[in-house]
Amino acid sequence: MATRKTAGTVVNDKLVNVVANLGTDRDKAAASFYGLPILTDDQAMNAYRGAWLPRKIVDIPALDATRRWRAWQAKKEQVEKIEAEERRLQLRSKVRDAMIKARLFGGAAIFLGTADRRPERAIVPGNIGRGGLKYLAVMTCKQLQAGELERDVLQPGFGKPKDFTLSSATGVVKIHPSRLILFPGAPLPDPETTMTQHQGWGDSVLTAVMQAVSHSDSTMANVASLVFEAKVDVIRIPEFMAMLESNPNYPKLIHERLMLAAAAKGINGMLLLDKEEEYQTKSAAFTSLPDVIDRFLQAVSGASDIPATRLLGQSPAGLSATGESDARNYYDRIQSMQELDVSPAMEISDECLIRSALGVRPREIHYIWNTLWQPTAAERSAMGKEVAETIKTLKDANLFKPEALSEAAANLLVENSVLPGLEAALETHGRDVPKDPVPTAAGGAAPAPRKTVKKKVTDAAPRTLYVSRKVTNAAELLKWARAQGFKATLAAADLHVTIAFSREPVDWMAVGDNWMGDSKGTLNVSPGGARLMEKFGEATVLLFNSSELAWRHMAIREAGASWDWPEYQPHISITYEAGDVELSKVEPYRGRIVLGPEIFAEVDEDWKAKAIS
Repeated sequence: MATRKTAGTVVNDKLVNVVANLGTDRDKAAASFYGLPILTDDQAMNAYRGAWLPRKIVDIPALDATRRWRAWQAKKEQVEKIEAEERRLQLRSKVRDAMIKARLFGGAAIFLGTADRRPERAIVPGNIGRGGLKYLAVMTCKQLQAGELERDVLQPGFGKPKDFTLSSATGVVKIHPSRLILFPGAPLPDPETTMTQHQGWGDSVLTAVMQAVSHSDSTMANVASLVFEAKVDVIRIPEFMAMLESNPNYPKLIHERLMLAAAAKGINGMLLLDKEEEYQTKSAAFTSLPDVIDRFLQAVSGASDIPATRLLGQSPAGLSATGESDARNYYDRIQSMQELDVSPAMEISDECLIRSALGVRPREIHYIWNTLWQPTAAERSAMGKEVAETIKTLKDANLFKPEALSEAAANLLVENSVLPGLEAALETHGRDVPKDPVPTAAGGAAPAPRKTVKKKVTDAAPRTLYVSRKVTNAAELLKWARAQGFKATLAAADLHVTIAFSREPVDWMAVGDNWMGDSKGTLNVSPGGARLMEKFGEATVLLFNSSELAWRHMAIREAGASWDWPEYQPHISITYEAGDVELSKVEPYRGRIVLGPEIFAEVDEDWKAKAIS
């Protein structure tokens, strides 16, 4: 064992350590360190414009943070005015634009344009009247130079720039931070000591991920080059090198010889060789290359914190994989960005926005970010059922006044998209809560309570079940069908929507009544929404969405009814003889659909023949 001293430290070494470079200056692990990657604005711009991965890494979180936007919680007329003001100022698109530029360059801001021509002074939201916000302007950190950082801990802007400077055609303009919606890019751990290309701002989000992106792009470029080397022909020629050295004309002769052989092989599939020559083909193997590419792309996905299903647009991999957990985690991250970054940045601008829209600032007005996660039709149906059961439980518990519970229930049903048209219906018919009638005697006094007679109740005999609703405005649909070229349609009396078709016997009484619809049992499907024309076997049908029908369908199935198809899709059969009408050219019916009360009947196995006849 040898003993040596380095920088005042005694190190005991063995010969094997010296040979393996362990503990020496050539130890690779000991020499590892992290250096600050330099990414200039030009390099960031070139990567964004010239490569698809950097562009998606920059754009996707900004797009997802703004695509569902936010929902204002206020009276309907107030919400309409605030949303109209947002549209006038193009707030949503400009927030997205500023977030993209902030993520790309390291910082961006939105300037609040008002009638006040003194941008160096702090904005006072209380001085903003109706229409006080005139315009919004997006600026990048390349245009806005941050001033000196506030070092007075007693000031609200401690640790942030005191002001910003904009160089414009009219000269240098000082701007107070309160007049800007600031997006600093990737935040710095210590803004005061960390050196950046734009002091007072943050880093480009590409700074930390460009190494992973570069490795992935290099790997795919090498694989692409390998494609051209997938098949290599090798011809062995006797005394090749000796002839090159002795005969100056030999390269020309060899070239002509090989060109002749290639032409013969290309035309006749025949290769002419000398007896002493050898021909061999070598092929490259690509078996493991897709896995290598995927590993590098997964590294990019992890570095950018964007799931591969969103970044690469690929389906989830693996047995029984759905990608739901990845999507939910990603959506939670976007919601955190909205609540922790975007909302605080827009706090002052929102105060100005409300006053610019309404002229005043009601204290109760606020907003929530709309969730990015969109439930399926089955999930919406299950959610509607749970909401209805919750409302019924609260009503039976008698914990709240009926009026208060009615208003809360209406808001809950609308916000969860269980009854999207409920709000408009309440405005038309009022919010009065129906009261149970109290019978009175002829003299005005309530009669004496009658003795309750207990009766033995038995379940009804199970039988097959077919539940449907007639289309009461069938004339409107048939008029549309004729205009689209359908010559033979079902009769108006035959237009209907099927809700349940159970060949398995079920207790009808266990199915219960449907509480959706007006006092006459009529159900209105609002105009618009997703409408499609499809072929269901021989029938040409109109597909539409209705959470009420989907919820009712699920409730009947939970009562024991069967269903012969994978899922339930509300539809109306229009014709069994479409003729030469091309469905791809048919404009679906987009008007209202009015459905009558539910009709219970036993399953008729001959229903198809009757409908056609």
